[in-house]
Amino acid sequence: MVGPSFMSQDEGEFFMGEKLGFIGLGKMGLPLSKSLMADGHEVSGYDIDPARGQMLEKAGGFSAASGREVAERSDIVFTMLLKPEHIEENTLGPAGIVSAGNKGLILIEMSTMHPEWSAGLAEKLAAQGVKMVDAPVSGTVPHVESRTLAYMVGGKKEVFERILPVIAPLGKSVTYTGKNGSACAMKLVTNLIVNAGVALLSEGLLLGERSGLSKELMLECLGSNAAASHVLDLKGEKILDRDFTPHASVGIYVKDLGLCVDLAKDLGFDVPMTAAGLDMFQRAEAAGWKEDDCARVIEVYEDKD
Repeated sequence: MVGPSFMSQDEGEFFMGEKLGFIGLGKMGLPLSKSLMADGHEVSGYDIDPARGQMLEKAGGFSAASGREVAERSDIVFTMLLKPEHIEENTLGPAGIVSAGNKGLILIEMSTMHPEWSAGLAEKLAAQGVKMVDAPVSGTVPHVESRTLAYMVGGKKEVFERILPVIAPLGKSVTYTGKNGSACAMKLVTNLIVNAGVALLSEGLLLGERSGLSKELMLECLGSNAAASHVLDLKGEKILDRDFTPHASVGIYVKDLGLCVDLAKDLGFDVPMTAAGLDMFQRAEAAGWKEDDCARVIEVYEDKD
């Protein structure tokens, strides 16, 4: 199926938009859907919360009643959901995308999941005529808005090449990682370094505060010495300002670091530094800060939990 054509900003030039679907219109899914529509694509979306579907409609999309209806209206469907059972329900379930019978449908599964589980889902979907890639991203809501997400994509190369024109405009990079499940593995490696790094960064900044160093001095020095990092740029000021407006929540960090620990265990080794970081975020979650930004972990170090 070929999507509708749209007039581009250059007079006389036409762009053939795609018929896309998005299941999971959360903090990342809804703005990604809006970006896809801004690129000239037709987007149908579904979320368990009807209010999120209404927000999509206000932005110019179509609010579907189920994953099946999304698949009936789409050639490519994105899913971005929190738990494996949510993905299974919306893909293999009675009202999932498979039930639409849309053979040749492509699923871009963007959730952060265990690599083995993701590869297994791809096999199950392939048996039902649905081609799947795992395509998690590195970045949060501000990166969606600035189109600076980093995509990792695992699956068959021909499927990757088919979806590349759709996802490339959404981010700063798209990296093909290999077979199904490989992108999920790469995402967990990324999250291990970043998420545990936020805990370590909080630890270091608190040490500096307690030593009488100012926020301005620490950010200037750390930003120009061997400690300079993307994590520092993203979270340093938020940690020092105790700004817990959520971009990446404590609850997401607990989920993702837990997956990192589980994957390492499955592969026969321990990750003690990651486990220590996980413990700090679990304490933050237990204190009732699940929906707050991960910067809230600083208050665990201050024994405010």
